[in-house]
Amino acid sequence: MNDFLTMKRGPGPIIAVANHHGCKLRPEVARIMALDADSRLREEDPFTGDWAKMVPTSLVAEYSRFQVDLNRPRESAVYLTPEDAWGLQVWTQSPPADLIKRSLAEYDAYYNALEGLCREKQEKYGAFVVLDLHSYNYRRNGPQGPVADPAGNPEVNIGTGTMNRERWGGLVDRFMSELQNFDFLGRRLDVRENVKFVGRQFPKWVHTNYPESGCAIAIELKKFFMDEWTGSLDVDAHNAILRALAAALPGLEDELGKVSAWHGL
Repeated sequence: MNDFLTMKRGPGPIIAVANHHGCKLRPEVARIMALDADSRLREEDPFTGDWAKMVPTSLVAEYSRFQVDLNRPRESAVYLTPEDAWGLQVWTQSPPADLIKRSLAEYDAYYNALEGLCREKQEKYGAFVVLDLHSYNYRRNGPQGPVADPAGNPEVNIGTGTMNRERWGGLVDRFMSELQNFDFLGRRLDVRENVKFVGRQFPKWVHTNYPESGCAIAIELKKFFMDEWTGSLDVDAHNAILRALAAALPGLEDELGKVSAWHGL
């Protein structure tokens, strides 16, 4: 289990996570996995770990969400039916109870690691931000098919559905403004809130366990920075996203300081 996640501790009140970055499988999972690597990759979030690791404190899952999904409630973190996994037949046979138990042990270890990081940041800084980094598909009709309507598929979707926005709204607005105004290869990014996604289990966990001190922002990047069917990366776009996120970090820390001072954290 030691290689299930990559954890890095550093200074500052910001934690970045990439829960769906990984593509590895344990041998016992691979033996009964019905999906090939390309099919899994389309639903994984490759390269998001690169963005997370540019933050001094980060947590990156190195194994596939098809082994255990860290952004689902624990009771549904292992996909058992096609309905759990976009209609995909995940297994060649039903996964045995011991396999599921070992996958859930990884789930527990990940959240235990997260809890340790959150507690450290709370004790040192009073309040903290978690950037929950994901990517999403917009060419589900095939590599030559029409792309999803941009009106409902922003390049950057900021999910705040589990957040107390009255408390954290200034921080979110600042973060979105920083991204919107970044010079992204000579243009501006389309950044909107709660259009495609609102955030799932991971930000809900942060806000439930740290309601006064923890702000988790679910960040979904449309896969315009890569070919979602082949996995080929547009290096320039990928690096520009990294720079845009990095440029927004000082503003997050500034707004976090305001919240901490206002609420006496």
